[in-house]
Amino acid sequence: MTEPEPLAPPRWPGLVTLPISVVGLAVAAFLTIQHYTTAIPLACPDTGIINCTKVTTSAQSAIFGIPVALLGLLFFAAMVPLCLPAAWRSTRPELRWGRLAFALIGVGFVVYLVYTELFTLDALCLWCTTVHVITVVLFAVVAMATASTGEANA
Repeated sequence: MTEPEPLAPPRWPGLVTLPISVVGLAVAAFLTIQHYTTAIPLACPDTGIINCTKVTTSAQSAIFGIPVALLGLLFFAAMVPLCLPAAWRSTRPELRWGRLAFALIGVGFVVYLVYTELFTLDALCLWCTTVHVITVVLFAVVAMATASTGEANA
């Protein structure tokens, strides 16, 4: 008697996480370009609680001299290849757990940034919030997909 063929991993994780990562990469690229040049306006209010300028030009907009926008760009630049359909089909556990760990780090960073916006700066940036939402959604999908493909890749 032969062992049954292992089930092929589902296709949906790569089809869902890749576009999310690409959109995150695009918004983070926009914020990074905007950080280094004023040629691209933020098109966001700059008074009251919604104040993109206050957030993106604050002392907290850089960590150890590295712009937060650039860190977001690097995060999504790493997530794009990790979310390719071929990466989701890989049976390498270090890839599966590395992708999940990286997504968790991203969402942890979002928690820090939202806290900083709300309690240190008393201002929110709509563009930053877009990146935060994308990061949280990406983490949720990666976590669900990792859990659902765990048996297939174990």
